[in-house]
Amino acid sequence: MAWDEWEQLKADAAQRSSTRMQLNQLPADGGGSGGGATDELVVKQDDLGAVGHDAFNLYRDLHTGTDIAGAGMNKSGVGSTMQAAASLKSHGFEMGGALESTVDVWTSQAKTVLQACAHISNHLDFSKKLHTEDDAKIAAVLRSRDGSAASVSEISKYFK
Repeated sequence: MAWDEWEQLKADAAQRSSTRMQLNQLPADGGGSGGGATDELVVKQDDLGAVGHDAFNLYRDLHTGTDIAGAGMNKSGVGSTMQAAASLKSHGFEMGGALESTVDVWTSQAKTVLQACAHISNHLDFSKKLHTEDDAKIAAVLRSRDGSAASVSEISKYFK
């Protein structure tokens, strides 16, 4: 390839891809949105409640199902896996230390997932409550003098 040919290819590429931003998007036929005509994200209170409830159930199930450090606890509060690790170490097996490390890493990872589930559940419960309170405040503000709901034409004045 000659130098001038290379320069021409670079110039052509620069001309095709300018510095403007280009956003990727779905085709205009509504692909991905279930064929609906709206592009808005709609979340209903029931949806938030259901996701929060599922996150709480997942938290509860994970809390009981992932506790290998506490499973089979003895009177001293040491779980059976850690008891096995201590026994292996006392008999000179390196696997005892590796088993202890495994329990520590597992416990740390399980706690991280549990915290994420709790955060999701708590956040959605909080969001649901907050938005319900916001809706009540807005409804109280947008009342006519006689106490009835404000008309659409009155509300539309706020958006002009």
